[in-house]
Amino acid sequence: MAAQCVTKVELTVSCDHLLDKDIGSKSDPLCVLLMNSSESKWYELGRTEKVQNCLSPKFAKKFVIDYYFEIVQKLKFGIYDIDNKTIDLSDDDFLGELECTLGQVVSSKKLTRPLVLKNKSPAGKGTITISAEEIKDNRVVIFEVEARKLDNKDFFGKSDPYLEFYKQTETGWQLAHRTEVVKNNLNPTWKPFRIPLQSLCGGDMDKPIKVECYDYDSDGSHDLIGIFETTMTRLKEAERTSPAEFECINSKKKQKKKGYKNSGVVSVKLCQVVKEYTFLDYIMGGCQINFTVAVDFTGSNGDPRSPQSLHFISPQGVNEYLSAIWSVGNVIQDYDSDKMFPAFGFGAQIPPTYQVSHEFPLNFNPSNPFCAGIEGVVEAYRVCLPQVKLYGPTNFSPIINHVACFAKQAVQQTTASQYFVLLIITDGVITDMDETRNAIVNASRLPMSIIIVGVGGADFNAMEFLDGDDGRLRSMTGEVAMRDIVQFVPFRQFQNAPKEALAQSVLAEVPGQLVEFFNTMKLSPPNSSPAPNPAGTL
Repeated sequence: MAAQCVTKVELTVSCDHLLDKDIGSKSDPLCVLLMNSSESKWYELGRTEKVQNCLSPKFAKKFVIDYYFEIVQKLKFGIYDIDNKTIDLSDDDFLGELECTLGQVVSSKKLTRPLVLKNKSPAGKGTITISAEEIKDNRVVIFEVEARKLDNKDFFGKSDPYLEFYKQTETGWQLAHRTEVVKNNLNPTWKPFRIPLQSLCGGDMDKPIKVECYDYDSDGSHDLIGIFETTMTRLKEAERTSPAEFECINSKKKQKKKGYKNSGVVSVKLCQVVKEYTFLDYIMGGCQINFTVAVDFTGSNGDPRSPQSLHFISPQGVNEYLSAIWSVGNVIQDYDSDKMFPAFGFGAQIPPTYQVSHEFPLNFNPSNPFCAGIEGVVEAYRVCLPQVKLYGPTNFSPIINHVACFAKQAVQQTTASQYFVLLIITDGVITDMDETRNAIVNASRLPMSIIIVGVGGADFNAMEFLDGDDGRLRSMTGEVAMRDIVQFVPFRQFQNAPKEALAQSVLAEVPGQLVEFFNTMKLSPPNSSPAPNPAGTL
């Protein structure tokens, strides 16, 4: 699965109190940015300009980086005192560096850290400040459109009209949006729809936009009713009381027919440009992602002391459960300020009474199930494993409902301050499928996503069913999930892949799920400037 670039981020760098390496004058610093997104070596992304004689430089040249939520993108900012004209920096004085991740930078919005030398000792009092800003035009256009007196193209019944909107590009017209089909109606009203401004006109209000109206035919031979061209400037004049009206012209018909006037009129009742917040708007605006881990301790995993068991920890200290926790947790932890992660087990008999539990803290402390960092989760798992008896059945709904309780509390805060990601790692077939479906449909109305990683060689068909990619999941009563919040992947697909691949695959959908939820609920980032609300006009 190709990683999806969420957006481009612009980084602005400044430094304070740099070491002075020049005799008789001050250092002439430059910043170089190196990147490392896998086990490979560091490579250079770019350099700022050199700032003459300055120990607290503000660099004007910015770095623009493609930002991927699902990858840990390691960055290294190196500061050098430039004393010559060569490109090679090895002959220039080194003033200090900072290693961090792009996730840390965007979640801080502005990150200030001490510079260190190659041996990790402080570079004097030198500090570096990196500010991140998303490069975007995240405006969308909301349309309400109807038409009247469209030509009838069908012998039996009436035309089934739909519209296509095209953006003008250097290489011709590019489809930006296709509306729904309104069946059997020459005076249709289409449901309100939205088109990103970027897709429609590249943000240029005077760029031509072409609209084509067709009669839909199920065999694909759609008949052209008529065409008109316009611009956003003209469209924006539309108001419900006085719509912007356009005649649909069919040039073939116009040539043939003497008194031809038009093939109908398209009436734009509303054309409103609004700002929609993006994933980084929420993260930079102070939204925290809360990460919870749930581990399957059912008997089907096999006795943890046996090398055949999925819970057997190899001499190298790993198994599939640990690999999944490390891989996904490493990415998520940059977006959680306190780095305290609740971790639970399910399907085991637990001390002291050895009752079966479907939701027990790995640290056996119900009042404080939090572990410090991903290392803490891994340690809690290792300590817990020899103390529990693997049992069953495999019930998911208790842990989903547990996290949903916290997500429900967060919704009452009326800002987009918290989002919850639950990672369930399991070896197989769910016993409480009906309750799990109900729990997921309920959670789909909350700020929450669920990631399921299947370990071992079991048949995971039921899991694919929960991942609603081919149609929305329904509860037992037929209630439809408000959105698709489950992402399932079998661990075996990633056994021979680079260690980042699993996280990329399971986390790729989270940014979209978070944005869809908060925009639907019209919730703004907690620290957004007193900006337009998600559907406020610009």
